Amino acid sequence: MPAFRSTPATSTSRAALPRAGRRLGGAAALALAALALTACQDGTGLQDEGAATFSDSAVATPSATATPGAGSGSASGSATKPGSATKSGGAKATGGDAKGSSDPSTEGNRVTCNGSNTAVTVQTVSRPLNHMLITVKNTGRKNCDLTYHPVLRFDEMQWAPAARKDTQPQAVVTLAPGRSGYAGALLSAADGSGEGGVTGHRLTIAFQGRTPHSDGGASAVPSLPAAGVYYDSSLTVTYWQQSASDALGS
Repeated sequence: MPAFRSTPATSTSRAALPRAGRRLGGAAALALAALALTACQDGTGLQDEGAATFSDSAVATPSATATPGAGSGSASGSATKPGSATKSGGAKATGGDAKGSSDPSTEGNRVTCNGSNTAVTVQTVSRPLNHMLITVKNTGRKNCDLTYHPVLRFDEMQWAPAARKDTQPQAVVTLAPGRSGYAGALLSAADGSGEGGVTGHRLTIAFQGRTPHSDGGASAVPSLPAAGVYYDSSLTVTYWQQSASDALGS
């Protein structure tokens, strides 16, 4: 059989078809040539190499349109950046709270002791002679400071007892909730040298503020023995102390 000669496509058809169409046409022509070769058995022409194989580039296909956020290589809008993970529950880790702290010892939680946040009691003692012990217990939730010394006033007394300077402590006495501070009072001279002795039936104890003789808040009116308390011009008080023994000088 004579060798098969393919008839070239006309220029009109090539011009009319787009590039992809031309590729399809060429592929179809190759397929027809293969069929024709099958009929030739004398081996004088082109050998049959089987059906034509189309490569990936034979037919152009539109590229897939990328969808934002889709695909294995895209970043999801909810993805967490490395190193930005928060602690469980989304709570931000903090280094401890200084603001709003419930610690009664912090500076913002310290107040002045006075009659509104303490319980005040007094009692006369046998030793030292003619002395009275004043006890102040912190009943509040914050630390309170006992500043300077108590200011005593029996009944309508018109003078303020002096404080003994030798009893002034090195630091302000601070009471934690539930703790107590003390002061002592010498009521009268043991040798009778005092003047104007009188028995008091009502005692008012005033507290000082951050500066000497300033108002420290509510006063206290502790109960006195039914017989009253005898005092004279020798009446003096100590500064506030941490212990009852210091307040009484024993």
